[in-house]
Amino acid sequence: MKYTYPAIFTQESNNQYSVVFPDFEGSGYACITGGDDLNDSIAMAQDALNLTLYTMEQDKATVPISSDIKTIVVADNEFVTLVACDTNEYKKFFETKAVKKTLTIPSWLNAKAEKQGVNFSQILQDALINYVGQ
Repeated sequence: MKYTYPAIFTQESNNQYSVVFPDFEGSGYACITGGDDLNDSIAMAQDALNLTLYTMEQDKATVPISSDIKTIVVADNEFVTLVACDTNEYKKFFETKAVKKTLTIPSWLNAKAEKQGVNFSQILQDALINYVGQ
């Protein structure tokens, strides 16, 4: 799933930033992070948002509705911006464990494929990716 949430970036000392996603407060799934500089903080915010939403999806928890960015009030040393993530892409990166599947094919097809040195697992993966889409 693709998501976009407002994040509050607070400038700390030495150009470091802390980041909080206010829509997750009180949900039981705090989404807070920080970074050494603005670029690092943005990357960390995307990762934290992905991890939080991925965990919520796995737990079948209710995902909060994204607030309107215009309604969020910030202090002088803060700014608010939208952070986007895609939990489907996140899953592809982290859920790499192989799962064993048993399948049945006609013996003539098996013999022909083995003769050609076919990698059955790779062919099935390629076909499934093509079928379900990435």
